[in-house]
Amino acid sequence: MPTWDDVVAIATRLPEVEVTTSWQTPSLKVKGKFFARLRTEAEGGLAIVCEPGEKAALLASADPAFYTTPHYDGYAMILVDLERIDEQRLTEMIEDAWHLKAPVRVRKAYEQQQ
Repeated sequence: MPTWDDVVAIATRLPEVEVTTSWQTPSLKVKGKFFARLRTEAEGGLAIVCEPGEKAALLASADPAFYTTPHYDGYAMILVDLERIDEQRLTEMIEDAWHLKAPVRVRKAYEQQQ
């Protein structure tokens, strides 16, 4: 089961990631732009940025690792139960969220290094 520490370890392998706080909870930002946070109000929960279409597909999949609440309706964010997601899928989601929020210059520099 991945933990917040695992989320941070995965995210900080990406350029310009800051471990900070948002809404008084631990969060991740790239160049000041939020892309994930620990849901301290839901133990083991992660709120992470995603494409709206991906959110719909994940919720439709009925995979118990992914859920939402009325508070997040209409937002391009999915809630993830860290107890139910494997580390490979979590890594993909973190990388995708980073790509959505990273400035073009940062993304291009990273892609050239890969």
